[in-house]
Amino acid sequence: MSTTARAPIVKVVFASLVGTAVEWYDFFLYGSAAALVFGTLFFPKSDSVTGTLLAFGTYALGFLARPLGGVVFGHFGDRVGRKKMLVVSLMMMGVATVAIGLLPTYASIGVAAPILLLVCRLGQGFAVGGEWGGAVLMAAEHGDDARRGFWSSWPQAGVALGNLLATGVLWVLALVQPDEAFNAWGWRIPFLLSAVLVLVGLWVRLQIEESPLFQEARAKLPAKEHQPLLEVIRRYPREIILAMGMRLAENIAYYLVTVISITYLTTFAGTSADKSKILTALLIGSAVQFVLIPILGAVSDRVGRRPLYLAGAIGIAIWSYVFFDLIGSRSEPKIILAVLVGLILHSLMYAPQAAFFAELFGTSVRYTGASVGYQLASILAGALAPIIALKLLGDVHHPNTTAVAIYMTVASVLTVIAVLAAKETARSSLRHDRVTDAVREPVG
Repeated sequence: MSTTARAPIVKVVFASLVGTAVEWYDFFLYGSAAALVFGTLFFPKSDSVTGTLLAFGTYALGFLARPLGGVVFGHFGDRVGRKKMLVVSLMMMGVATVAIGLLPTYASIGVAAPILLLVCRLGQGFAVGGEWGGAVLMAAEHGDDARRGFWSSWPQAGVALGNLLATGVLWVLALVQPDEAFNAWGWRIPFLLSAVLVLVGLWVRLQIEESPLFQEARAKLPAKEHQPLLEVIRRYPREIILAMGMRLAENIAYYLVTVISITYLTTFAGTSADKSKILTALLIGSAVQFVLIPILGAVSDRVGRRPLYLAGAIGIAIWSYVFFDLIGSRSEPKIILAVLVGLILHSLMYAPQAAFFAELFGTSVRYTGASVGYQLASILAGALAPIIALKLLGDVHHPNTTAVAIYMTVASVLTVIAVLAAKETARSSLRHDRVTDAVREPVG
């Protein structure tokens, strides 16, 4: 690729990276806060485990809004453009997150507090449901076939960067504030900081051009007759199911390492004083993952998407049997090792995922197809993972970590089956479309 051709893709990738980091900073912040403080602030009449479980319930409901966001944003993204939808999703996420930082707690307004928290979480879920598909497609559709895995992995790295920012802010606050101050008002600071990040993200995203492949596909279809959701269900049902299957182990693994680990250490295996240890481990792991994802994306361009994905799915199933023992040791080096290896194995799946999913669907329905497959699986995986894990862990004094490892293994087996059923798509052209092909076919 020449220098002049590279300039636009670098600009697009940077915009996708920044915007995605901001949106996922907001989304992950909620998960960390649910594990740390939301149980006592918004559900104070419950015991510690039940309060955390209820907080994770509102956390999970945010995932239920993600497929709806994926459908709505995907529909309009395939009709009016990727760029416009990315700007709208970022603004919506910013408003919902800042609102959480301003919410009164249960002590102030009673049951209205968790209800308002739920409304804000649903707004977050709806917004992030439309974010992922548009961000990765802008990078994939601006890039070239030979390096698509590398270019489209940068929005994936933005997810790691968002978690790094969220964890970093919480880590600093935990370091400089006593628990009383953090529980009283310190937890609000990261949510309010989102306003600054959203403004930066919007400015960057407004500078980029629309996807050329989208413009090319739109010219071939009558806009009034184009119904992306119906068309993707009719023409790409197998691809949606495969994307969902491939998503299971990746999504559950991520929340096992980044969210469930916090609850396990602070509630089941240690005390709130261990909070800084797990946050330090997540900070280091997220930093490594941010650097590693683009590297693995480039590797997938050479060796294919499937080998990396299979290695990650099998590896995380095995590691889950070691993970909780390392976390439960309360030894900071062992906790760091547990999180770091877990995120590296997750990266083997997550790095090639954007290109893999984009290559499954035709341009006219790619935003909808990739988003629906990705977000529907999020309900089965990410939304339920913390709740199922807490239930499987059971008694605080005698947690059943083997049951959680078996849960992870079952998800990994399903993902392995989906990857083996999918064709290798590395270096394939994105100029394929069953919908536009059907329009061009002669009648009879």
